[in-house]
Amino acid sequence: MDKVAFWNDLAAQLSIDSIRATTAAASGHPTSSMSAAHLTSVLFADHFRYDPADPKSLANDRFVLSKGHASPLLYSLLKALGVINDDDLMSLRRLGSPLQGHPVPIPEMPWVDVATGSLGQGLPMGVGMAMGMTLDGAPGRVWVLMGDSETAEGSVWEAMQAASYHGLDNLIAILDMNRLGQRGPTMLQWEGNVYAERAAAFGWHVIEVDGHDAQAIDTAYAAAEGAALPTMIVAHTRKGNGVALTENRDGWHGKALDAEQAKQAIEELGGMRSISVSPPSPAEFKVASNGASVQLPVYEKPVATRKAYGETLAALSARDDVVVLDAEVGNSTFTEDFDKVAHDRFFQFFIAEQAMIGAAIGLQVVGKTPFAATFGAFVTRAYDFVRMAAVGRANIAIAGSHAGVSIGEDGPSQMALEDLAMMRAVYGSTVLYPADGNSTAKLVAATADLEGVSYVRTTRENTAKLYEGSEAFPIGGSKTLRSSDRDRVTLVGAGVTLYESLKAADELAQAGINARIIDVYSVKPIDAATLRQALADTGLIVVTEDHWLEGGIGDAVLGALAEGGQALSGRVIKIGVADMPGSGKPTELREWAGISASKIAARVREALDS
Repeated sequence: MDKVAFWNDLAAQLSIDSIRATTAAASGHPTSSMSAAHLTSVLFADHFRYDPADPKSLANDRFVLSKGHASPLLYSLLKALGVINDDDLMSLRRLGSPLQGHPVPIPEMPWVDVATGSLGQGLPMGVGMAMGMTLDGAPGRVWVLMGDSETAEGSVWEAMQAASYHGLDNLIAILDMNRLGQRGPTMLQWEGNVYAERAAAFGWHVIEVDGHDAQAIDTAYAAAEGAALPTMIVAHTRKGNGVALTENRDGWHGKALDAEQAKQAIEELGGMRSISVSPPSPAEFKVASNGASVQLPVYEKPVATRKAYGETLAALSARDDVVVLDAEVGNSTFTEDFDKVAHDRFFQFFIAEQAMIGAAIGLQVVGKTPFAATFGAFVTRAYDFVRMAAVGRANIAIAGSHAGVSIGEDGPSQMALEDLAMMRAVYGSTVLYPADGNSTAKLVAATADLEGVSYVRTTRENTAKLYEGSEAFPIGGSKTLRSSDRDRVTLVGAGVTLYESLKAADELAQAGINARIIDVYSVKPIDAATLRQALADTGLIVVTEDHWLEGGIGDAVLGALAEGGQALSGRVIKIGVADMPGSGKPTELREWAGISASKIAARVREALDS
């Protein structure tokens, strides 16, 4: 069999298997899979350098199915590669099956690198993979299969400009331009020239091709492999290709064929096949680690935790797996300190937070330990990427600076007041809020080796030294700064409000009221045992935070107290930001918000009097 006949036969098999799997599941996206069958058959048979037996090898090419709803196509490819069998394929979308409705990189699916399905995310993740591979001099390429509908997402164009700016000639995007979206025609339908012009304007090499002409696809891929720029292949395809019932017909998105329709479609595609495919072998490649030790900074004087964050990153540059991503705020988050000592591992994304977090996800796929930083308020713009990082079990560290009303004069557009609630809600996340320089250094260093998504909240103002450089800060722990057997209240704070709580305790002491002070630097997981004991001992907990009252530290404390289902006696008061702030000095704003020392002390006296 010649190559063209093989590619066409394999494409037919992929379409048939996509139909069979979705019909068995009675749900799924067969027609979105069928439009890209030729694109993937040619790719995997002759261009994708990959060892299916060693899918995590850094020598491999990477494949990202950005149009994650076409997962039946991916699973059909895995069957053709021989890594899953037909019974596996027929378990699509069933409870307990690793073949989920959209691809997820769980242990049973090591051939999937990232979770996709939220459209517009595959290309930013591919950018990160291509960056990491370029950094290491890896010979592989990154192939991203995109749907045309997802090009409406701004994150796609953030990624396009990042890829061009960083010169990623090892990144190839394949646009499956099948004209039909979920509810009808796409914005541009088959205006391939418009897609091409837009991609070219972003600095990409562009190739237009008939997405069902296997020979033309092969030629396009070869040209893309030789290009000196990132390449966009605009492929003119037909949704539901090869079956009269579905081809280029609206109303079939996310709809499985019934048994009789599937039988007829399989016959129309030439009947069942049992084709195996062996991709070209990757070149030999390994990454060596320098194994250097890290010397963390130690602070004796006041320092802003955002500055301690940057200096800790600079210290972590001794680890050659550590990379840092910035969203054009490096002189505020102090990621610039890392840039000064490890420029080749510092990636500037300018004001494109979605692409930055997406790239961080991609970088960790190829063995990097990524730290991404911006203002805490602007992490919200990339929250869907954070959510999908958790779905994909990605290990990434995020820092949000300029937290709360304490940033002062810049006003509410810059104030992170939702970030703790947002990051606490992420599956498997770790949320940390250090108060001084030494705790920041220890906690930031710890995030380099944490599983899942971690978030460090940093402060704009200088804060006084509380802890020695030798102090340990275990994840899930807390620090009790003051305690006695005569304590009548426990003041709980983190970051800025910890200092306000300390000053409030001094004020209360003058009135003969002893206060216990707890630093909940680990907001998630939180130290439930210490908090439960504090409530039992003092009968009153007052939590103060520079954050909206909803979902932040106060709610974390309440959740901790509710653990175990044991009866507790006492009262919890939450103090936080309850109204929309404006501009002002940090001290003025904390007083206005009721989170200053004097306001905390007043709330304690009121509670004890009542």
